[in-house]
Amino acid sequence: VSALDRYDSIVAAVTEAAERGTALQIVGGDTKSFYGRQPEGASLSVGEHRGLTYYDPAELVVSARAGTRLSELCAALANERQMLPFEPPGFGDQATVGGTVACGFSGPARPYRGSLRDYVLGVSVVNGRGEHLQFGGRVIKNVAGYDASRLMAGAMGTLGVILDVSFKVLPIPEAECTLSFETSEREALRR
Repeated sequence: VSALDRYDSIVAAVTEAAERGTALQIVGGDTKSFYGRQPEGASLSVGEHRGLTYYDPAELVVSARAGTRLSELCAALANERQMLPFEPPGFGDQATVGGTVACGFSGPARPYRGSLRDYVLGVSVVNGRGEHLQFGGRVIKNVAGYDASRLMAGAMGTLGVILDVSFKVLPIPEAECTLSFETSEREALRR
């Protein structure tokens, strides 16, 4: 478990922006700037707030700071023959955990394994007033009522700056098989 903590500087930047009434543009690896409405405001980088903060392969749980490179997280999981089940698209080596959650992207196995939000166990965020909020935790059954941590998946930073995320992970399957067949569009829609 390694970590580079930029918590204090992130909270200070959000608090200052709130006091001034100015907007912030949250940036991690800057790999998804094409997605959604173009943000306005001063840039707030969480890219240096990185590292794995918790990993228990036996419990299938991992926690990482928002600026942790997705490739770093996936490599650590692969060393234990585990994976992020929602198969997040990488968008290059600079893609971050926080950006992946903020955009809510899931890969091609989504219909079978579930989406990113299905595997978020907990998040730590700073809201627009500079307040630190913690939702969920590091265990599968940790919420009574609505699981607010799942709201962060796909929220594009509108609900707060993501600081840390805990995920449920799964073992890498021993084997996978993809089948395909040719058919016309009309025939596929008819079936």
